[in-house]
Amino acid sequence: MSKFPVACLIILSCGISIFLILGSCIYRSDHTELHATSLFNGYDLANPDLDVTLPSILQEISGLTDIDDHTIACVQDEMGTVFIYNTDNQKIERQFTFAGAGDYEGITRVGNTLYVMRSDAKLYEIENYTDKNYLVKEYPIETLILDNEGLAYDPLHNRLLIAGKSESKKKEHMGSRLVYSFDLVSKTLSAEPIYAFKEAQMSAFVKENKISLPAKGKKKGLRINPSAISVHPITGDVFVLSSKGGMLYVFDQESNLIDLHPLSRKDFSQPEGITFLENGDMFVSNEGRKGKPSLMKFQYQAEAE
Repeated sequence: MSKFPVACLIILSCGISIFLILGSCIYRSDHTELHATSLFNGYDLANPDLDVTLPSILQEISGLTDIDDHTIACVQDEMGTVFIYNTDNQKIERQFTFAGAGDYEGITRVGNTLYVMRSDAKLYEIENYTDKNYLVKEYPIETLILDNEGLAYDPLHNRLLIAGKSESKKKEHMGSRLVYSFDLVSKTLSAEPIYAFKEAQMSAFVKENKISLPAKGKKKGLRINPSAISVHPITGDVFVLSSKGGMLYVFDQESNLIDLHPLSRKDFSQPEGITFLENGDMFVSNEGRKGKPSLMKFQYQAEAE
């Protein structure tokens, strides 16, 4: 082979490499999508590792919490009953009643104690829930929110987080969704909300990062109506599900917005529950009002810094 063709091939190869490198840099700096990879804060939301249909009694599953690496506890919003569900054999292993009929929205675990929240923010503490002689205590707390749906344990501060789906009764909190804390030592509610998720902050975040929203979201504007909340066991970030609008938000411990992601209605028909395993794996549950109730698991993949 003559020297001329070889030289041409070398130049052509170098040109292609430079083009690919520049193209990659342009893509990463453009941020037409916030993430250069398919992961959202360590999760491939388009490809769950587990996606199962739940039993019909959980048609209106409204909250869930981890028990161990293959078991969750959940509630549905009509019965004062806790269901213990095994993700390996996909069966309800146990169920027990802690109260009468009501609108139960959240559940979380603290050691061997479960906490369940009614929509009016009344808390039920179920001590030694693994024992048939479990003990139930009630805390009739009140927030400034009519519709409370999110409940989570915050181990960094030994407290529960209570997230309101609707707006506050106070005008000063208009355009925000509030989160109160329940101290697990004094068993008292914070006098003021500890977090205020501002819709204006989220809209500015979307604009700054050039995030593409679904057509419905563009028409009505970006809103947050927390249906579930959970604290990531590794990062400490606060994950908030908003079933209305189909969004997943991530905040830091100071309530600063870190990230958000529109959820596909095909995969997330009505997301109402979220929880994490100790290794970071995430579970999300969907109510079945527009189909069948489902449970999805997403393996945590720590992103390289």
